[in-house]
Amino acid sequence: MGHEGFPLLDTTRLRLRQFVASDLPGFLAYRNDPEIARYQSWERYSEAEGHAFLSQQLQTVPGTPGVWCQFALEHKATGRLLGDCALQVDAAEQRQGQIGFTLARENQGKGFATEAVARLLDYGFSELLLHRIIAITDSENTAAGALLERVGMRREGHFRQNVWFKGRWGSEYLYAMLEHEWQDRRR
Repeated sequence: MGHEGFPLLDTTRLRLRQFVASDLPGFLAYRNDPEIARYQSWERYSEAEGHAFLSQQLQTVPGTPGVWCQFALEHKATGRLLGDCALQVDAAEQRQGQIGFTLARENQGKGFATEAVARLLDYGFSELLLHRIIAITDSENTAAGALLERVGMRREGHFRQNVWFKGRWGSEYLYAMLEHEWQDRRR
């Protein structure tokens, strides 16, 4: 059982919530899709790894410095798991955070990730009182970059061949947004 203080973050179509045990089959399905794993740190997830991930997330408190907190993305009308998004408050500079997101292939291109990321940014700035939030994406992942720009994040950095990733050197983009930029955008 998770902790009672885990927030439910609603949007028009989505609920960002804590993972539960019944999410395991859907979670494993999209995490084991090679196209989804292409730009992620994993190749595949075993059932044991999935159980361990869910167990760990049931103990996670959003906003805990240095800890990635994953939010399950649930379609409100159907209750179906669409993917997940994540937020980590920086351990050293606790007014800064980082976000990430993963959507099952069949849920991409429908605006769900944009809706979820916007709600996660709002949570980070308005409820956790973060000053700055970043996102890092593979430079070849043009869809992720376009999404981050849609929600108002700006590309601040291009790190060329900075990470050894799946057997080769990879390049990454860093996107960022400041709290006042988010608030201005909301007005």
